[in-house]
Amino acid sequence: MRTAFLLIAFAALAAAQPELYSPLKQITSSNASRLTKAWQFDSGDEFKGSEIQCRPLVIDGVLYATTPKLRVVALDGASGKQLWSFDPFFGKPVTSKQRSRGFMHWNGRLYFGAGHQLFAIDRKTGQLVTEFGDNGRVDLRQGLGRDPETQRLQMTSPGVVYNDLLIVGFLTSEGLPSSPGDIRAFDARTGKLRWSFHTIPHPGEPGHDTWPADGWKTLGGANSWPGMAVDQKRGLVFVPTGSAAFDFYGGNRPGDNLYANSLIALNAATGKHVWHFQFVKHDVWDRDLPTAPVLVSVKRNGRTIDAVAQCTKSGHVFVFNRETGESLFPLETVKTPPSPADGEQLSPTQTLPLQPAPFARQQLTEEMLTRRTPEAHADALKRFRTYRSGPQFTPPSFEGTVIFPGFDGGAEWGGQAYDPETGMLYINSNEMAWILRLVPQGDGTRKSTAAQLYSRHCSSCHREDRKGTPPEFPALLNLEGKNVEEVIRKGAGRMPGFAFLGDAGVKALTGFLRTGDNKEIELPAPRQSASVQLKYRTDGYNKFLDADGYPAIAPPWGTLNALNVNTGQYAWQIPFGEFPDLAAKGMRNTGTENYGGGVVTAGGLLFIGATNHDRKFHVFDKSTGKLLWETTLPAGGNATPVVYEVKGKQYVAIAAGGGKSGAPSGGSYVAFALP
Repeated sequence: MRTAFLLIAFAALAAAQPELYSPLKQITSSNASRLTKAWQFDSGDEFKGSEIQCRPLVIDGVLYATTPKLRVVALDGASGKQLWSFDPFFGKPVTSKQRSRGFMHWNGRLYFGAGHQLFAIDRKTGQLVTEFGDNGRVDLRQGLGRDPETQRLQMTSPGVVYNDLLIVGFLTSEGLPSSPGDIRAFDARTGKLRWSFHTIPHPGEPGHDTWPADGWKTLGGANSWPGMAVDQKRGLVFVPTGSAAFDFYGGNRPGDNLYANSLIALNAATGKHVWHFQFVKHDVWDRDLPTAPVLVSVKRNGRTIDAVAQCTKSGHVFVFNRETGESLFPLETVKTPPSPADGEQLSPTQTLPLQPAPFARQQLTEEMLTRRTPEAHADALKRFRTYRSGPQFTPPSFEGTVIFPGFDGGAEWGGQAYDPETGMLYINSNEMAWILRLVPQGDGTRKSTAAQLYSRHCSSCHREDRKGTPPEFPALLNLEGKNVEEVIRKGAGRMPGFAFLGDAGVKALTGFLRTGDNKEIELPAPRQSASVQLKYRTDGYNKFLDADGYPAIAPPWGTLNALNVNTGQYAWQIPFGEFPDLAAKGMRNTGTENYGGGVVTAGGLLFIGATNHDRKFHVFDKSTGKLLWETTLPAGGNATPVVYEVKGKQYVAIAAGGGKSGAPSGGSYVAFALP
């Protein structure tokens, strides 16, 4: 009974809240070096560019997870044997990257997102719960106040469960057109909508005056894609949101743009606003809140304050009183320089915390450029001197602005592990510089060539050279045999459709991508609102790399940090990850980009994969940051592990999905235990 209770309790925690903590302590700092592989499950679903971002859920000794093709599999937690599987695409071929970061669980049902649908399946059989929604699914495109057929969104992260409500957000296009980021609660039994909160406020709602008057009809974004946290006792759900679309130029959306880039506290039963804090006003830096907030407790002057901590892409930690939204650490107001782009109206001020100190470096200077080789340094210095580099909130520019930390953080979607015993928050962080450059969108005339259409509508994600930044934005090369025209016309995933270009425009763009034919056409009269016709775009998502593909800045390129939320001081900070080829040459402990979070345990340990290039799974002493054990996974462990117990034995399992930054893809789950 004790084992079953622990499993159910931890499963409920995992389904409802993002604090990654396990009370299990069979594996400790004294025996972690003896860990060995207990089992490995190979899904066979991997393909080039695929990933697994799922943190499994374990209930009653059964591990639930998703494969690269988003099949849900139920595995015996002790052996890895498959018990059942469910295909949300019902046999339709899956060739593009899919995301699912986990599940919600209520009353024997598993709820998860696949594309624009929220599914309910019976956790014991893997069969659809037919009384939920439309034969077991809810179409999340419905009910947004827009034509559902034109909405492009994906539910990539699980929401939270409060009583009999499923509270969810979704990922949508960061360009335009884009869906509005409504936060919604669905009845866990029936799938019916119970409440909705408009993150782009409608007329009469607070915050409406921070957008153009009709912006709620046409603008998008301000969506919650990384997950949420719920305080069951207080009935509060804490919702982090992303940028308004388009991310990098906001000439069509003057104002602060509430509730984009905000942490919103809502009444979980009704969806009513309780408080909010906006981290970035009128965002043009792609500073989405990248990770679910974490419920913590802060000891102050002999009393304990229940708080919520939010980490950011810029490398900061904000801590708020859960009930009032009051910051528990001092904040400062910083001035924002004006934008060089005409039509852009940036907020004159922004807010940053004075404490805790940032967990990532804040401004790139010449002294911080790579010295890996003299040639790499000289090249980085030459290019750096052509860019604009300044403190946080330096505006996007035409020569190129250094965004540091970059578009992937700082903090990212893997989440932070919080230890309620010690008050420590464990944060893995990226330290990559990216270059943000504005370029003119085009002259807006009706006559256009196919190449101009590509440049205007596609290059900001897929680059002018069509090489993209895979797997997030795939290359658009060698497309023969693919249904290019349908994807351009209707969109796919979070990519919007471009049917407004008309038949001639869609066919011309299709021909250009397939054969390079640069046909000249006359476009139809605009069917889009002026609010989605922008004067500027970017030249793509560009990392600041040296000629050999390594970061053009000095290490560390990724870190692991232990922050005491009571004092605001770091207990330890270490480089996290390395490049195997550089390590073989003696350049070790550089840190690398890392994706996926950690789990901290009562046994004194921090379990984490995440490091992008070395495929390692690590165990650290949570008190000191000392590495106690590591192993190489079949593919990169770019996901968050799960710690669980079956019949008195403790296990830790992680997805080995790889696929990040061109790394080989995998389709496995691997579990470890003491012999």
